[in-house]
Amino acid sequence: MNAKFFDLKKEKQDRMINAALKIFALNGYTHASTDDIVKEAHISKGLLFHYFESKIGVYSFLCDYSAKYYALELSSAVDPSETEYFAIVKQIEAAKLQTLKAYPYMLFFINSCLKETVPEALLENESPKLQLENALGTIYARADYAPLKANSFTDRYLKMLEYTLNGQMEDRLRDGSFNAEAVYAEGIAYIDVVSKLI
Repeated sequence: MNAKFFDLKKEKQDRMINAALKIFALNGYTHASTDDIVKEAHISKGLLFHYFESKIGVYSFLCDYSAKYYALELSSAVDPSETEYFAIVKQIEAAKLQTLKAYPYMLFFINSCLKETVPEALLENESPKLQLENALGTIYARADYAPLKANSFTDRYLKMLEYTLNGQMEDRLRDGSFNAEAVYAEGIAYIDVVSKLI
């Protein structure tokens, strides 16, 4: 990536980033097209390749940028002294809200990276993926799981909650009804429901 990308006006940077996040999130690495990215961003292909030499260059930048951006939001939103599990989950949702306000497709993109199978894409997202796993691992390591009911359903409920929180966000992005505040409110409602089951 050309470091001069960050000399562009913030609006243009974000327009290019958001366009690329959307195209890669919805299509995966293989089917994402730089033609679609430039069309979505309302820029020329020459401009895209001036700052990012190739499709893998755009993808690599997005992986790194997304991991750093979301990790920063997590560090701002999650209180390091909080230990109550569902309070932590709600703070993570607050970090997601701030991320989604600026970059609606960023978390969808991050989730799609976890499912990626193309070797060159896997190579580019390996380090950013580890960075986010470490950030979230540190947060969840502080959680006190003792108050949660110890039964065979607890893990299933928590996994169900994780799928639901990611799924409802992705559904709204796919069907065009996305609103960051509404996604956050819906997520908090799901957390409250599951917290009463456990």
